[in-house]
Amino acid sequence: MPNPTASLIDDAPLNAFHKRLTVFSAGGPFIDGYALTIIGIAFVSIKGQLQLSPFEVGLIGAAALVGIFIGGSVFGYVTDRVGRRVMYLIDLVVLVVVSIASAFSQEAWHLIVLRLILGIAIGADYPIASSLLAEFIPSKSRGRVLGSLFVVWAGGAAAAAAVGWALSSLGPDAWRWMLASPAVFGLITLILRFGTPESPRWLISKGRLAEAQRVCETVWGPAARIEMIPEEEGQTSYAAVFRGVYLRRVIFVGVFFTAHVIPLFAIYTFGPDILAEIGVGGQNIFLAEFIISAMFLVGGIPGLLLVDRIGRKPLLVYTFIIMSVTFGFMAVFPDAPAVILFIALAAYAVTSGACNFIEIIYPNELFPTQVRATATGTVVAISRIGSAVSTFILPLILLNAGLSGVMYLLAAVNVVGLVVTLVLGEETRGRSLAETSGTGRSAVRPSFAGSGREAEL
Repeated sequence: MPNPTASLIDDAPLNAFHKRLTVFSAGGPFIDGYALTIIGIAFVSIKGQLQLSPFEVGLIGAAALVGIFIGGSVFGYVTDRVGRRVMYLIDLVVLVVVSIASAFSQEAWHLIVLRLILGIAIGADYPIASSLLAEFIPSKSRGRVLGSLFVVWAGGAAAAAAVGWALSSLGPDAWRWMLASPAVFGLITLILRFGTPESPRWLISKGRLAEAQRVCETVWGPAARIEMIPEEEGQTSYAAVFRGVYLRRVIFVGVFFTAHVIPLFAIYTFGPDILAEIGVGGQNIFLAEFIISAMFLVGGIPGLLLVDRIGRKPLLVYTFIIMSVTFGFMAVFPDAPAVILFIALAAYAVTSGACNFIEIIYPNELFPTQVRATATGTVVAISRIGSAVSTFILPLILLNAGLSGVMYLLAAVNVVGLVVTLVLGEETRGRSLAETSGTGRSAVRPSFAGSGREAEL
């Protein structure tokens, strides 16, 4: 007999299924990081061939971020309505098709439209993959497993820098190969994701109890029972995430998420321009861009080790302080030797890599199953408003105010993130999803077809 007080999901050990699901889910963030980073390297040859103005460069850079806003805000809700598994596959199909189409662009507006659609697919994958994974992972491992998605994002970005560097030798049309290359990783991930089961938490929330039972038996064995999954309140409603405690949590996650991604996309999208301002030029730009991208990945290792030990909020606070100081130094001393500025930029990248994965942990822990993807998509969308605006204006700031002006902006953004975390941040380490979402309570689960059982949790 199963222990009725145990949680089938939250108290279970990690098994082979969890590990496979993590790899399949991580394919999306890897491609996201790759696709969003490759454009910065491609700009080196695009700008000359298509004769792009700073205004057009800003629009192309911001287009994917606007698309992420649309994809997150719309398809997070759709995912809560129709399920995680269906959307888990569709978004990758779109990403593959758009990546290939980008290679045939002839004018700036072609790239703007295609990057917008690409962003929609990327924005959709954030709530889809993370919600599905969060709803299968035990609580003691949830932080580092979910966090690994964004560390893999950094791996995708580093891979883009390496591939972009390698393809740069192909001449003026190198950018076409760069923009098409995400399709390769997309096809591989799409094949791996086939056969992934639906989330039992989501099936239960929709009253599809027999299906949920079958998934539980497949994943945890014939003794598994859906009565061992704590029930959560509520219905799928977009408005629910803007009421009461959930509104406060949306503000908290949305603001600190924005504070993270503004400098992140500034570095990834306009890395070569920023490095040139620092004093790194020529072919060294590609090597320097790869090193900075790798530092984001390196930072993820200590971050993942700490997030389930010291907690989410302390890790956020400490890293916001370090990043604020780093950007402040570069703003005050923009004429420092290039090597010093490069080390400061690398220090930011390591620190950012150690904390930016918390962006995907918090929304999945602070909201219940019925609106988890909606909330995750919403905060992703909020973050992209700020990052899209900053990505659009950053080339203009760099042109008119130089490196110092850009760094003052990035330092101020991190200070805002720090203050909001101190005031609104909650700690969720080691707690079940029913507890962290604030909706766990005793409830009677309706019996599913053929079970002949009811259980009081």
